[in-house]
Amino acid sequence: MLVLIAALAGYVLLGPGTAFRSERRFLLVRTGMEFPQLMDLLETDSLVAHPFVFRWLAKRTGYAADIKAGRYEIRQGTNLINLLRALAHGHQTPVTLVITKLRTKEDFASLVGRKFECDSMSVVGFLENNDSLRRFGLDSNTAMTAIFPNSFSLFWNSTASRIYRKIYAYYLAYWTPERRESARRQSLDPTSAYILASIVEEETTEAGDKGKIASVYLNRMARGMKLSADPTVKFALRNFSLKRIYDKYLETESPYNTYQHPGLPPGPICTPSESTVDAVLSAPSTNYLYFVAKPDFSGYSNFSETYPQHLAFAKAYQQALDREAKTSSSASP
Repeated sequence: MLVLIAALAGYVLLGPGTAFRSERRFLLVRTGMEFPQLMDLLETDSLVAHPFVFRWLAKRTGYAADIKAGRYEIRQGTNLINLLRALAHGHQTPVTLVITKLRTKEDFASLVGRKFECDSMSVVGFLENNDSLRRFGLDSNTAMTAIFPNSFSLFWNSTASRIYRKIYAYYLAYWTPERRESARRQSLDPTSAYILASIVEEETTEAGDKGKIASVYLNRMARGMKLSADPTVKFALRNFSLKRIYDKYLETESPYNTYQHPGLPPGPICTPSESTVDAVLSAPSTNYLYFVAKPDFSGYSNFSETYPQHLAFAKAYQQALDREAKTSSSASP
């Protein structure tokens, strides 16, 4: 009888201790969660096959009084001893945060809120808190200039501050002395170069045109002209689907409307790629002051040094838009 009991105990402790059929499941232990709540979660989600044994082990080992928050991967067949050991030592499975092109702080906060324990409101609160951002040399307007599209590995229970510090470390690594010197030669610094790159990013996806578009804006700033960048109007309106910018839109009152306010906007209008920032830093020296999309809709632009020349290119593009709209209209049922 003793041998049978010992064998059964050994099987319960060292045999398969999971109660699910999928290859793996994730256990999310929230910060401040108490042991009874954890047990409810394990039982409700059928994560362990022998909850009463797990409860006994947790109390005997002291884990029940020292719950560690985190995201834990549980593979099918994991025994109770190994599961408890992973939880007790806080052996989390990291979360991969993939940042692509984002436009607003709310977009970033929503992305983080879907992936981590901290909710989107806490992320927005961090990005709007100048006291929190001062240590990074940034403020609520420029907070997004530290965020480059990339992948970052973090623990699920990381705070908004911890997530931002991880991203900021990459920002510091990107801004090498050589890049800072390139920015200086363009009369820029890391923050203004990033903001200008965000406009260029929204203007084109064609790598061959990015440097020339940057040169247009650099030339306008050097001459004291307003940037008059259409993407900044879209950002001011928070309407990123606009195909045409009509005169009525140019009256939008916003510090981001570069038709009304001189210089760069107070912050970026998207998260530009590293290649776009590099295109700004290495923008060629040109005399271009204007550009407009080519009428063949290739994605490239026609560049001009004079306004009359620009008007001719702009007219050709507007006519192409009108023809396309007419064709689409006649094709509709």
